[in-house]
Amino acid sequence: MIGLLQRVTYARVRVDGEVVGEIDAGLLVLVGVERGDTQAEASRLVERLLGYRVFSDDAGRMNCSLSETGGGLLLVPQFTLPADTRKGRRPSFTPAAPPSVGETLFDVAVAEARARHARVETGQFGADMAVALENDGPVTFWLQVPPPGDT
Repeated sequence: MIGLLQRVTYARVRVDGEVVGEIDAGLLVLVGVERGDTQAEASRLVERLLGYRVFSDDAGRMNCSLSETGGGLLLVPQFTLPADTRKGRRPSFTPAAPPSVGETLFDVAVAEARARHARVETGQFGADMAVALENDGPVTFWLQVPPPGDT
């Protein structure tokens, strides 16, 4: 699984003009599910997201995690994230999990996040979403938990 995380001062997702998820300071994470991913990768990605130290401590160093700051977590399903862009001018979506698997594992990640963190919002799987954010820093990281046998 892939998580493209961005430290934000705010972020929101709209579907058909209606806000479906919104946070103040915290992390906006675009989540991509790859072929071969399982519940284990979903759980490990959430663990990494909550523990990744991207927030400043009193000395101004990135030394605090989302779990420590209590900020919001906005998880947005992103089918295009696992695309293979190595050749040509058109992405290949072969590395992405089929939609039914992607939705199931996204839901697993959301449930895991909600069980471990108080402030979790989401986008809507399969919807045409409008995502607005203010990147704080900017701070953006790519976290990947490879499927089994793909390390």
